[in-house]
Amino acid sequence: MGLLLSLACLYVPVPVRKRKLEMLFRATADAFGVDAPSVRDLSYDEALRRYALFTREHADEALRRGTEREVGVRLYQSALRIGEQFRSDLGVRPSDVMRAAALVYRMLGIDFRGEPEGDIRISRCLFSACYTADVCRLISSLDAGLLVGLAGGGALSFSQRITDGHDCCRARLEMNGVTK
Repeated sequence: MGLLLSLACLYVPVPVRKRKLEMLFRATADAFGVDAPSVRDLSYDEALRRYALFTREHADEALRRGTEREVGVRLYQSALRIGEQFRSDLGVRPSDVMRAAALVYRMLGIDFRGEPEGDIRISRCLFSACYTADVCRLISSLDAGLLVGLAGGGALSFSQRITDGHDCCRARLEMNGVTK
């Protein structure tokens, strides 16, 4: 594991976490075709809660309008760029993908456990308390883009979700052509 990723796994200062969350907010808002609300005067936790409500509101709207497919593609593409940036900034090697993902998800209030072969388990998710199953499926386009960007390729598929009534989410990241 590279030095920067090792240090980040130990501690990420709140101002850095907030800048990354603001970057995610802007990318998500762009995918929805709306302006991102300002979270400048909010604490990190307040900004994270605002992000959850913002994504729920706009995902619900996309579902009502029947535009979830197009929005999902844009969410994926936005998150893919973020994942690629994280991969570059943190020097993520193929063997580091799950550690880097756990770091990113920890900053988002998500208990992410990933195995090197690609199996993922999420036992606690801040967003599951305010998302419906349909909203979660749409917003999971962000997860897919982020993880594929971190891995440098592949595909993410969920086999179960907390929002469907399960005790945890289970997913698999297939890192096609990526040496683990």
